[in-house]
Amino acid sequence: MPEMKPAPCRIVVCRDCCCGSPKVTGVDHAAQTARLAESAPVRISDCLDVCDQANVIVVQPSAAGRAAGGRPVWLGLVNDPDATEDILGWVHAGGPGVAPLPDILDLYAFNPPGRP
Repeated sequence: MPEMKPAPCRIVVCRDCCCGSPKVTGVDHAAQTARLAESAPVRISDCLDVCDQANVIVVQPSAAGRAAGGRPVWLGLVNDPDATEDILGWVHAGGPGVAPLPDILDLYAFNPPGRP
């Protein structure tokens, strides 16, 4: 198995009461998480308290992205493999602060309540 290159970003995946549960039908949650983990460090979080956006994925900027002003980007309703692949493409391009958010991912982006 080839050695994985360090990913430029980290990914947080919500997996609790709604995200990652049978409440969101037609999604292979384990496969989605595994696919993300193939390409970037993934942290599984308990409920991120935005259940109306299930499945929630947060892309955290790399050190270079933070230095350039990048902030975590919250993506909701990530319920199909194509969206997962779009996220991975953006992460590999540099993610927040390094690469602009692709137009397709703008459809998933949201500001969670209580955060700027």
